[in-house]
Amino acid sequence: DGELQTDGNRSGHLQNGELVFDPEVNEEIIRTIAAQLAEIGDQLDKQIKAKVVNDLVQHFLNENLSREEITRCLSQAVEGLARAIPSDLEQEKAMLVLAMVLTKKVANRVPSLLQRVFSTTVNYISQHFHSYVVRMVSA
Repeated sequence: DGELQTDGNRSGHLQNGELVFDPEVNEEIIRTIAAQLAEIGDQLDKQIKAKVVNDLVQHFLNENLSREEITRCLSQAVEGLARAIPSDLEQEKAMLVLAMVLTKKVANRVPSLLQRVFSTTVNYISQHFHSYVVRMVSA
């Protein structure tokens, strides 16, 4: 599986102390997809009310909530915002972008939550949009 990196770079890992890139993917397609997602994110960013972000911040700050409960809170926020998405925008793509924009907004609001909100979002995207991301990259 080629990973979709937000900065358009290829993913890789260290093996025997050397950087090894994951299987070849068409980097131009990845950059095009990233640019499209960023554009959609800019459009959707304006529609997210501060209350939604503040509520998510409170959930992330609550250390008594399990990883699953936090993921459920993120999912509910995304689904709630998705109801207002224009019908001409592909639902899965919009929900994927909403998750990313919410992550950015929560982390910007409370930077100390970056690791928790990022890992929760990765978990959420993996659970709900893995196939979609693979289809986008493979197209």
